[in-house]
Amino acid sequence: MQDAFLIATERWPRDGVPSNPGAWVVATARNRAIDRIRREQTLARKTELLARVEQLPGDEDAGVPDERLELIFACCHPALAADAQVALTLSLVGGLTTPEIARAFIVPEPTLAQRLVRAKRKIRDAGIPLRVPPEHLLPERLRTVFATIYLVFNAGYGPPVRRELCAEAIRLALLLATLMPDEAEAHGLHALLLFQDARRDARISPDGRLVLLDDQDRSLWDEDEIDQGRAALERALVLRIPGPYQLQAAIASLHAGDETDWRQIALLYARLAELTPSPVIDLNLAVAVAMAHGVEDGLALADAIEGLDEYYLLHSTRADFLRRLGRNAEAHEAYERAIALAPSDVEREFLRERL
Repeated sequence: MQDAFLIATERWPRDGVPSNPGAWVVATARNRAIDRIRREQTLARKTELLARVEQLPGDEDAGVPDERLELIFACCHPALAADAQVALTLSLVGGLTTPEIARAFIVPEPTLAQRLVRAKRKIRDAGIPLRVPPEHLLPERLRTVFATIYLVFNAGYGPPVRRELCAEAIRLALLLATLMPDEAEAHGLHALLLFQDARRDARISPDGRLVLLDDQDRSLWDEDEIDQGRAALERALVLRIPGPYQLQAAIASLHAGDETDWRQIALLYARLAELTPSPVIDLNLAVAVAMAHGVEDGLALADAIEGLDEYYLLHSTRADFLRRLGRNAEAHEAYERAIALAPSDVEREFLRERL
């Protein structure tokens, strides 16, 4: 951008100010960025980034060259609470229903419905404009945009699987990573979605049953997506700006190996819990600790988690720990609770089989 302004000070007095100065500066800065990539990056990275940049639409007036991504940035207005921004975007842009969004936030459906009503009322009463912000304000909305794309993917990941949502989330993550190549978390999110999507077809059996990771047919995993995920994660790591999506992508990459390094996964989840404290992350940490250090340690962590009593995976996790410890009566009770809370027939059937 500095180079573009320097060129403008040289050319505009001589040639005149262009009809759209902002678009001229953006286009010139983009061309200078391409030149810098050619000069400074390794051949492999250079070739890949140039190809991705050149695939973007050529309209110089478009700050965000994608209608759906524009809508996401528009809905993520900082005047709204962060959870309201995500919920509103999932509703207006992702097309998710109120029950689906409520499950994503792990809140009762009436609570989520009220959240959406309040957000829409605030937009109306305060006259908040739902439009794409100027480019210099885009970064402040990135965190919410990342969360929205991630939740759109999760909604498609199922069960039931909705491939179109998964594909759209991956496309948007790739577009973000291409538009903002210096944003490490954009590459981290893209890597995470690729790793997860690579296992999609192995998660559900031909007769519609849920298949755990250890029982999945790895020949069904998409090796090309796994390779793309590793490349995206490498692009993130070389920037040396750690973040939660990169940590989750690193965990997913360890699951994609021939053997699962549970000790390393437990360390990564512990770091993730430090960066973004969350009871759901604590539950994943409990599972990793149980696998790495023993079921008793994992159960102790799971029993200490607060705020997830209505979350079926807490109870199914505890049930599995208790079963492995031979505490069958307690495991039976935990499975019954998980079945009562499970959001889909596929998950309820899986838990009934475990019971």
